[in-house]
Amino acid sequence: MRIIFIRHGNPDYKNDSLTEKGWEEAKALAKRVCRWTVTDFYCSPLGRARDTASCTLNAMGRTAVIIDWMKEFYYPVRHPRTNVTHCPWDFTAGYWTNEPLYFDKDRWMEAELMRSNPDIAVEYKRLCDGMDALLEQYGYRREGNLYRVVSGKKAAVLGTLPAINDVDKPEPSREEPLIVIFCHLGAMFAMMSHILNVPFPVLTHHFFVAPTSVTILNSEERWEDEATFRVQVLGDTTHLHDAGLPISSAGSYAPVFQEFEPEDRS
Repeated sequence: MRIIFIRHGNPDYKNDSLTEKGWEEAKALAKRVCRWTVTDFYCSPLGRARDTASCTLNAMGRTAVIIDWMKEFYYPVRHPRTNVTHCPWDFTAGYWTNEPLYFDKDRWMEAELMRSNPDIAVEYKRLCDGMDALLEQYGYRREGNLYRVVSGKKAAVLGTLPAINDVDKPEPSREEPLIVIFCHLGAMFAMMSHILNVPFPVLTHHFFVAPTSVTILNSEERWEDEATFRVQVLGDTTHLHDAGLPISSAGSYAPVFQEFEPEDRS
């Protein structure tokens, strides 16, 4: 199985939509996704994710299932250093790295600051339960820190699936499901935190995925009915490069690396 996460385009947060550049990014993304054989599309209910998805869905004549728990993981807390209320990440390094609970995949939400907003633990569990229920529809049942292949799904003999090829369409006979999820940076990391058994604060503080970037997870089924997911690609922006569009920095607090200068666009 493949799970592909796509972050929304450059955001217009005020109107919960996309900026002009965000729409350009979404159109470039659509050209890329149209080459894939997608089993199902899923999408956050928020406008910026739905607008991003609309370019792909309209081009392919498809629809997406809108799922509430895929909305941005925004349950604000008041930062002890800055006294600013914001999302439950983007903490100063000197603060969060000194709290051992933030490095515990099962207990990070028990840290004092996280407990200041009870919705964090409640909504994270809802998200995890929702993701597990979704994956079970495709034959993967959560058991401890792995997934079991169930419902008659045949495990792969050699494990890894062939890598996604953006140039050639996968063979129509391929039976492995491929789902695409249009969502948000925080929501994506919350889902990945559960699937990959990595603490949510570690992902949000050490990784950045640009607007409309593509993240690909493949299931590996090498041993009987055991399945785990590995990251093939994190935050890929090939479609922006191909379209001559610079990478947006929304969500990053350092200048993003550009493979070309904006004035070199053709």
